[in-house]
Amino acid sequence: MVMKHYPPEFKADAVALYESRPEATIKQIAADLGVNPETLRNWIRDAGVSRPRGRRAAAPPAVPVAPSALEAEVAALRRENAELKKEREILRKAARYFASGDGLVNRCQFVEDHQRRYGVKRLCRILGIARSSFYHWRRTAPLRAARQAADARLAARIRAIHRASDGTYGVPRITAELREDGEVVNHKRVARVMQAIGLAGLRLRRKHRTTIPDPAAAKVPDLIGRNFTATEVNTKYVGDITYLPLAGGSFRYLATVIDLCSRRLAGWAIADHMRADLVVDALKAAERTRDSLAGAIFHTDHGAQYCSRAFAEACREAGVTQSMSAVGSSADNALAESFNATCKRETLQGRRAWDTEREAHLDLFRWLHRYNTVRRHSRLGHRSPIAYERALRTTSTTLAEAA
Repeated sequence: MVMKHYPPEFKADAVALYESRPEATIKQIAADLGVNPETLRNWIRDAGVSRPRGRRAAAPPAVPVAPSALEAEVAALRRENAELKKEREILRKAARYFASGDGLVNRCQFVEDHQRRYGVKRLCRILGIARSSFYHWRRTAPLRAARQAADARLAARIRAIHRASDGTYGVPRITAELREDGEVVNHKRVARVMQAIGLAGLRLRRKHRTTIPDPAAAKVPDLIGRNFTATEVNTKYVGDITYLPLAGGSFRYLATVIDLCSRRLAGWAIADHMRADLVVDALKAAERTRDSLAGAIFHTDHGAQYCSRAFAEACREAGVTQSMSAVGSSADNALAESFNATCKRETLQGRRAWDTEREAHLDLFRWLHRYNTVRRHSRLGHRSPIAYERALRTTSTTLAEAA
């Protein structure tokens, strides 16, 4: 029944019906009568009729309240339990991301990979990162990708240089090599990339005593005084003997003559003995390299070979003045000893000994020549000794022409 104007009797009956049925709602009664619920509500309000709240239910008011509160608590506990299960599930999956690398980056990567399933807000809360940090990480992803690609290219070049140096070069020399090839790179970045790819230079090994002083030898003054520098080539030299271990417990011995200006190995000799002939042969080799050693100083320790008459005579014939460190003081001939340590470290490559004498000889032959022509020296601005001497000659010629 649809009317625009309802008679007063109809309105009064409708209100009475509402009042007589406390279990029914205004909407239900309005539907039964075919009137608008708001219209019926207005009639009830105009009539001043109200029904007690407790008339709808026969049970006491407190009875339905308790089950409702309990159900709400159970529902809340179920929601909390479901959330905890989700968190455990998320943390189990996230554990695989934290095996290595930067922790913050790993967390951000996990959020990126699982955001569609769990949502960014929930993942950031569980993993303990700010959403702003995650969004910043995502915005800078292209820059990181470019940097990673650049590091990968740099790593390939570092591996090549490290391999070419027989695995001996560390950060400073590899940095110098890269810069000479035109790479603009910081040594800290080289160190970081080398650490990431597991590369490192060789380190010093334990020393073995080869210096046996002769108490009866004539005293020779120390003309170097631990000043292992020279302004010109072929003016000051240092030398020493070092052992070369072979399998089975035998040894070969290397004697050296090193220029203090350019650090060039001017002469060397290898033998199966430590007699005076060994150091005399090394001195004669240096004389052949320089054409003449006249006027030069040759500094050594007080080993019996260097105190021998044969070596003193060889020095007089070459025009060389002998200089010797204090007895028992390795620091007085530190440069020569450092050279020996580097030589064995970079040729033995962590081994205790060479298998054969031939293997030792060929390894030394290759390394000693590479030392002069290729290997970079920190004291020389990461240039090889021969390259340094060549630069000195060029500078001297330029100054002479300018004068």
